[in-house]
Amino acid sequence: MISIFTDMMNSTYKILGVMSGTSLDGVDLAYINLSYDGKWHYKFLACETIAYSMDWLIKLKNLVGVSSLELNQIDEDYTQYLGGIINTFLKKHHISELDFISSHGHTALHQPENGITVQIGNKKELAVLTNHDVICDFRLQDVQFGGQGAPLVPIGDKLLFPEFNYCVNLGGFANISTEIAGKRIAYDICPANIVLNHYVATLGLEYDDAGKIAASGNCDTNLLEELNNLEFYKKPYPKSLGLEWVEQYIFPCIDAFNLATPDILKTFSIHVAIQIGNQINKGKTLITGGGAYNVFVMEQIKEQTSTEITIPDNSLIEYKEALIFSLLGALKFRNEVNCLASVTGAKIDHSSGKMYHP
Repeated sequence: MISIFTDMMNSTYKILGVMSGTSLDGVDLAYINLSYDGKWHYKFLACETIAYSMDWLIKLKNLVGVSSLELNQIDEDYTQYLGGIINTFLKKHHISELDFISSHGHTALHQPENGITVQIGNKKELAVLTNHDVICDFRLQDVQFGGQGAPLVPIGDKLLFPEFNYCVNLGGFANISTEIAGKRIAYDICPANIVLNHYVATLGLEYDDAGKIAASGNCDTNLLEELNNLEFYKKPYPKSLGLEWVEQYIFPCIDAFNLATPDILKTFSIHVAIQIGNQINKGKTLITGGGAYNVFVMEQIKEQTSTEITIPDNSLIEYKEALIFSLLGALKFRNEVNCLASVTGAKIDHSSGKMYHP
């Protein structure tokens, strides 16, 4: 039986964690020193986010609905693109010691209820292009085992941040992990930056700096009530969200009210805070992800809960997911559990991912 806590000899790994999230900020690259001496330790050695070109931004925003043939070509092209980004990063930071690359890829399609999850950029060619071993495609096996294929970060929360009662990531979606009755559980709470960034784009901006525009708006209580009453919030965990759900339920709901952008941003920010506040109610909470910089959202969250909230340094805020995907790769390399059935709803704990050699 695979164990999370295998008594392997002390080990140190130098890993490049690569992550592209639904907020489409760009490709996060984090060169990590991971060590294990009975518990896991990490150190950021070099980090960078490479913003997407406009061409890729448009392609990635419109992945839903493309044909299988188109998606296959995009997958090929994205793998080439990702390989180039990684090679540039390795050269720029003079990285010669690298055990392997651990890459999430970019989610093109996520419908676990239909047994489908597709991440582009996870092809064997990535190993060939970079001339390094690659561990990737972490979600597919979990879906094949009947799981949601998400979230995968909670194993990292368990092993790297055990002092916190809750770990909340505020990215494209807000998600949470925690321990209940000795089991790690995790789930998506609600959409976050994926919605805020969508509407602030109508003002020609990529994001609402510190939530200042949201703070200037008015909250529409009728819209807020409709959002809070969406069926997803009544479902038990495990549960996860994708862009398709946002396009089907969130955008039509908001657009029907025909509000000014600041009012949409304020109302939705408060909605996010309420949904997060509903989930955290004791002890200590670690909040990471780009949303941690949104002062207005953070103020609203603090109004909704009495927990002690910690916002860490910038490296962890911005690169926590890349860090944890490097850990997922290390666990796969060691043939240890990196995917928890208690989190995803899969039949069994398992060691997920594919390993490719140049």
